Amino acid sequence: MHPLRDKAAIVGVGASPQGRLPGSTPLTLAVEAFKRALDDAGLRKDQIDGLMTMAGTTSPEGPLNYLRVGEALGIDPRFTGTFNMGGGTAGALLQQAVLAVNAGMANYVACVFGDTAATGGYRFDRAAGWGDSWGIWGFQAAAGNSAITASRHMALYGTTSRQLGEIAVACRYHASLNPNAVMRTPITVDDHQASRWIVEPLHLLDCCLISDGGVCVIVTTRERARDLKQPLVLISGFGQAYTTRNLDNPDWWYVPHQKLAVNDAYAMAGVGPRDIDVAQLYDNFTSSVLLWFEHGGFCKVGESGPFVEGGRIRLGGELPINTAGGNLSESYMEGWLHIVEGVRQMRGECGPRQVSGAEVCLVTGRGRELNTANANILRKG
Repeated sequence: MHPLRDKAAIVGVGASPQGRLPGSTPLTLAVEAFKRALDDAGLRKDQIDGLMTMAGTTSPEGPLNYLRVGEALGIDPRFTGTFNMGGGTAGALLQQAVLAVNAGMANYVACVFGDTAATGGYRFDRAAGWGDSWGIWGFQAAAGNSAITASRHMALYGTTSRQLGEIAVACRYHASLNPNAVMRTPITVDDHQASRWIVEPLHLLDCCLISDGGVCVIVTTRERARDLKQPLVLISGFGQAYTTRNLDNPDWWYVPHQKLAVNDAYAMAGVGPRDIDVAQLYDNFTSSVLLWFEHGGFCKVGESGPFVEGGRIRLGGELPINTAGGNLSESYMEGWLHIVEGVRQMRGECGPRQVSGAEVCLVTGRGRELNTANANILRKG
């Protein structure tokens, strides 16, 4: 058995309001989320001795570097750091927290995020890549990368736009049951098809939201978690994988390193695809979700299009996904809210969107120019 299996737990989660929040800053939203997570865990601020933050997108010294956040929170951590792996950051910071608490470097680690992409107007006003390496090919926003993924999958395997629509519809249905979701009005596949093009073959409803908000997750050891007020949610296994190759790799569109991350998480947790009761799959675009089904072993390569049909990925189906609405409909918090929803599902506190009997949850993340990936297995304690 892996020495880190089930050795750490998520004991507190918190999220600020989501959506368009004029007058807020990444820092104020992060502080609000921290307060809510602290209350959720039943901890005092002076018990938090670890702090991990996600850097601002435009600068590694952006508004959420650990110095500014620590100052705002009024804590002096023993263990700290600031990462930026785009949508892969939340899962990576969670894993750093597991390592820290099990190494005795901290007792309680708060992982904190905040963003004002909806009203701040900076994050999506830039080319997708470094220098000219992507911009010269027309990748002026992240949708370009995933459009190639979608079109290639369609060309090779016969995947259809209506199948992508099934993912958008499922996420929106789940969001309709979540009072904190930004987009709650149900949609149909026909609505998806009628929405305007962003980058063919991706429609508007294939794309994630742009949101303001903050999120915080607090991690400690399993032993300490037993004494706190919330039901035990264990971090049973995790994995990371990266590639430094992009356009020079003909298979980059398929991001095969994602499968390595999921397989490592399965191996650490001692589980496989059949053990997953609910999944929170990183959904910056619907096409991203197709690949997670294949990389996660839920279907064979090329079969994810038909896999999403027939209600299989909705509540009551074989594999409910993104049960709070995901990036597509709840809010775009770069995967942080996927962890929060995973925890809430394991606690059994999701009300009408609760997956009955759920005990094991897969949470995935991906980011930057499709080159980072991670996976975490959460388990009901």
